[in-house]
Amino acid sequence: MLSTEDFDFYLPPEQIAQHPLEDRSASRMLALDKNSGEYKDDMFVNIKNYLRPGDCLVLNDTRVIPARLYGKKENTGGAIEFLLLKRLGTDEWEVILRPGRKALPGARFEFGGGRLRAEILEVLEDGSRRVRFEYEGVFENVLDELGEMPLPPYITEKLEDKERYQTVYSVNRGSAAAPTAGLHFTEKLLDEIRAMGVKTAFVTLHVGLGTFRPVKVDNVEEHRMHSEFYSVSAKTADMVNSAREAGGRVICVGTTSCRTLESAAKDGKLVPGSGNTDIFIYPGYKFKLTDCLITNFHLPKSTLIMLVSALAGREAVLKAYRHAVEEKYRFFSFGDCMFIH
Repeated sequence: MLSTEDFDFYLPPEQIAQHPLEDRSASRMLALDKNSGEYKDDMFVNIKNYLRPGDCLVLNDTRVIPARLYGKKENTGGAIEFLLLKRLGTDEWEVILRPGRKALPGARFEFGGGRLRAEILEVLEDGSRRVRFEYEGVFENVLDELGEMPLPPYITEKLEDKERYQTVYSVNRGSAAAPTAGLHFTEKLLDEIRAMGVKTAFVTLHVGLGTFRPVKVDNVEEHRMHSEFYSVSAKTADMVNSAREAGGRVICVGTTSCRTLESAAKDGKLVPGSGNTDIFIYPGYKFKLTDCLITNFHLPKSTLIMLVSALAGREAVLKAYRHAVEEKYRFFSFGDCMFIH
């Protein structure tokens, strides 16, 4: 049995990055050879040295919405916080409420002095709620006006520039969290990578907070992932499949790109389409399309460190993590990254 404790490591709190670097591509990078387990310290800007003509870089073009709303209960005036997780219909969303235990179907809330109202329709299995919003105009515009960027709970400092929690290629709105491995790329670096003969293909996976939810079971196999929406275009499927056929490597930027490809793979090929995925990748998993991975450093005992361990081996990953701690790498969303090749 794989235990959640098998993926624990010590991380000093001061190594949790609280703000992004001024230059996106100035992060450090730990390059880990998944076959030998050997690693070396490098800088992310040198990622080009690890790429080859014919490789295909797969990036998640989701865009984070300002999904945190502060308001009050209509009849009592009690303070409430909504966190939008996933769109379920035109005006229906799955949300987490704080404090939310007493919020039952029929309860109503208002935000921005009534600019936006919400009614709870259903209490879902995991305690989140299905709600319907009421407003005038375009929902996205109202959200831009009233909502705040939903930074992870371990980031306690205020973010001055909202765009720093977006990748430079984000276009499809819908995430409750950023696909953070992509935060290291600049337009200039992407142009230089393309000029080398490396393809850049885009998928969409709207990141839900299930990504960050702690694993509450001791037996890893009993954990159930939160479902997230993904989409793969015919163009992307063609790029990935032709790169593989020609002997190029498929390099996923982030665990979300990796989970999208592995969800949409069939018979060794990437199949275009969209749907919801709750794929959970942990050691023992046989990767169908992913050859290499660019990824940030993840939380102890998280599903993300389990995915990384499935690709590079648990012991090699934990050894590399211990090295990263000793060398004072910056961790989590605004931190440094690894290139697993």
